[in-house]
Amino acid sequence: MDLVHERAVGLDISKGDAKVAIRAPGKRAGTFSTEVTTWGSTTNQILALRDMRLAAKVTTVVMQATSDYWKPFYYLMEGALPVMMVNAKSARNIPGRKADVSDAACLAQLGAHGLLRACFVPPEPIRKLRDMTRARTIAVQDRTREAQWLEKFLESTGIKLSDSVSNLMGASSRAMLSALIGGERDPQKLADLAKGVMRKRISELVEALMGRFQDHRAFIRAMDLARTDSLTQWVNKLTTRIDEAMEPFQTAREFLATIPGVSIVVADVIIAETGADMARFETPGRLASWAGLQRIRRPGQVHQDPPREPLPQRCAGHRRTVHCTPPQEQLPRGPLQETHRAPRQNESHRPPPSPRLQHHPEQPGGSLTHLTFVLGGVDQ
Repeated sequence: MDLVHERAVGLDISKGDAKVAIRAPGKRAGTFSTEVTTWGSTTNQILALRDMRLAAKVTTVVMQATSDYWKPFYYLMEGALPVMMVNAKSARNIPGRKADVSDAACLAQLGAHGLLRACFVPPEPIRKLRDMTRARTIAVQDRTREAQWLEKFLESTGIKLSDSVSNLMGASSRAMLSALIGGERDPQKLADLAKGVMRKRISELVEALMGRFQDHRAFIRAMDLARTDSLTQWVNKLTTRIDEAMEPFQTAREFLATIPGVSIVVADVIIAETGADMARFETPGRLASWAGLQRIRRPGQVHQDPPREPLPQRCAGHRRTVHCTPPQEQLPRGPLQETHRAPRQNESHRPPPSPRLQHHPEQPGGSLTHLTFVLGGVDQ
C-alpha cells in the first residue's frame, strides 16, 4: 500500500479531552511507530498541541468527533496545519478498534495512506455567514410559531378573525388585536380599524370579532405581541448584517435569485450552506444531499436513513379479475372460435397454464363486452 504521509496525526475527540496518536518513521527503514497521548479540550491545551505538531513536522492531521466537539480543535489548527475532518462512518467498520486510543491510532494509519475523505468544512467567512442565516431562520420560525399560538388562542375565545384575514400580523388585524388587548370589546369599533381593502369586509369582521375575550388573556397576549415585535427586530437586524456579509458573494446571490422559486433569502441560505463553491461537490447528487441533510448530519456524525415500511404482501389464493375492453374494430363479429393444435411430444403431462380464459356470452349486437382473467395464487 502506497504511503502518502510519513508523519500523520489521528485525533479522536470527546467532550473533555482528545486522544492524539502521532505516526512517525521508526528507527529502522520501512518501520513506523505510533505514540498516543491524551490532551484536554481547553484552548490552551489545543494551542500547545498545535505547537507540538508543528515541531514534529506532521503533514496531515485527521480528526473524528461527534456533535460539535471537533470545532475548537479544527478552528485553532486549520491555519497552521493541514487538518482533515472525517466522518465516523467512513472508518467505523475497521476491525480491531475497541477504544478511543485504538481509534486515534487507526485514524493516523488510514490518514498516512490517504484512505479517508475529508468532510466539507466551509472557510471562516462562510461560517460567519452561516451563523447569521441560521439565526435568522430560527427567529422567523419562532415568529411564525407565535402567530400560530395566537390563532389557537383566538379560536378558544370564539373570535374567528383568522377566517376573515389572511395574516394575523398584518396592519389591519394587528390594529384590531392591539385595541382588543387594550380593553375594547365592541365588535363594530374593532372592525372600523380595518385598513385598505379590508374595509370592504367590515360586516364580516363584525361577526368574526364577537367572542369571549377576558382580561387575563389580554395580559398574556400583550406579552406575545411584544415578543413577536422583538423577533421582527431581530430578523431585521440580522438581515442588515447578512447583506453586509454578502457583498463578496453578490454576483452568485443575484444569479441564484434568477432561478424561479428562489428568493434573496433562499439564495442567502444556499450560499451559506454550500460555500458558493460548487466544485467542492463531486456530483449534483452530493450537493442536493448536503442541502437536504445539513441540518441533520454534521461532520463526525453517522446518519442513517429511516427504515422503510415493507410493501404489503397479497395472501395466497388471491383472485384478481382484470377487465379489458378491446377496441371496437378488433372485436369478433361472430362466436368466439377456439382453435386446437396437436399436442407436442411429451406435452400431455404438462399442467394447464394458470391464467384461464373465461368467455362471457355476447350481448345483443354481437360484441364481446369484456374478458375476465382469473389468476390463481399470488398476483404476478
